[in-house]
Amino acid sequence: MIPFVDLHAQYLSIKPDIDKALETCIADSNYIKGKAVFDFEKAFADWLGAEFCLGCGNGTDALEIIMKSLNIGRGDEVIVPALSWISTAEAVNNVGAEPVFVDIRLDTYTIDAEKIENKISARTKAIIPVHLYGCPAEMNKIIQISEKHKIHIIEDCAQAHGAEYHGKKVGTFGIASIFSFFPSKNLGAYGDGGAIVTNNPEIYEMTRKISNHGQLKTKHQHTIIGRNSRLDSIQASILNAKLGYLEKWNSQRNQVAELYKKRLIVNEEIYLPLVPQEIKHVFHLFVIRCKRRDVMIKLLDEKNIEWAVHYPHPLPFLDAYAYKKHVPADFPFSCTATEEVISLPIYPELTELQVNLICDQILENF
Repeated sequence: MIPFVDLHAQYLSIKPDIDKALETCIADSNYIKGKAVFDFEKAFADWLGAEFCLGCGNGTDALEIIMKSLNIGRGDEVIVPALSWISTAEAVNNVGAEPVFVDIRLDTYTIDAEKIENKISARTKAIIPVHLYGCPAEMNKIIQISEKHKIHIIEDCAQAHGAEYHGKKVGTFGIASIFSFFPSKNLGAYGDGGAIVTNNPEIYEMTRKISNHGQLKTKHQHTIIGRNSRLDSIQASILNAKLGYLEKWNSQRNQVAELYKKRLIVNEEIYLPLVPQEIKHVFHLFVIRCKRRDVMIKLLDEKNIEWAVHYPHPLPFLDAYAYKKHVPADFPFSCTATEEVISLPIYPELTELQVNLICDQILENF
């Protein structure tokens, strides 16, 4: 069996660092808002080149908290890509606003910036570009649109830790951004976790207040109605231990991706991921497309190679959004992608031998 991801292998590769981090955290016994949290927030902000980072419960919470800090709510609209994990759109609904879907580019799977303006209305308050699979969206064009129409950019970087656009790390382009530290992410915790990143001190202060029951500095002084969404000290300790390895791990992911592309480019039935020159892809996922996906899945199953489909349905066609009454012609590229995409194993510990075994099986049998 070649696993889709091997988190235990990653733990073994840095076991002394993780064990020491956990021992230190337990000895300190300050599990909520402990020193490890503040240390990680500063280290992650510095690593990104941002002013502020706020740890919170998960990436979905982070999106909701940012929108609340911007007073986005009932009657407002937020533009989101038609292909993403549901959190991107779900968070919009959860603050009382309405997601407006835009089709993707079929070569990068990110929101098609050329189609955004047609979806902007007087009620549009923000755009959430998703750097899907680790590939940055077209930020220059999106920034131009946001400035022209005076709407906010909230970056969804849940799959793009360390990805770059024109030499600048994603998560630093908009009014604020979110990251997820779900265990399988490029930078993953050992449970749920997320972060808000911003260069705006007012947004930072408001999001910190919202995430901590509406109190900022003084306990029991609740100046607004907030919520409870905090990164705990154990998860922060693990993230602190891992952060120093992230550049190396991203480089190893790129090496795996390059080997896949080198081997599979000869198969005319397989569409490989595009990496535009102006970006640095971090390959949270290695996603290919093939029209005979069912045959590919059967082959991989027979050869004990784990796989996944990210994602089987465009967001507008989930049952949760049936009320919008969209039809496939509204989002042709998103529909094509969801019918054809399949994700192959990719993680820093995946060996060249394993990648070659996967490619050998595909080339010999598909």
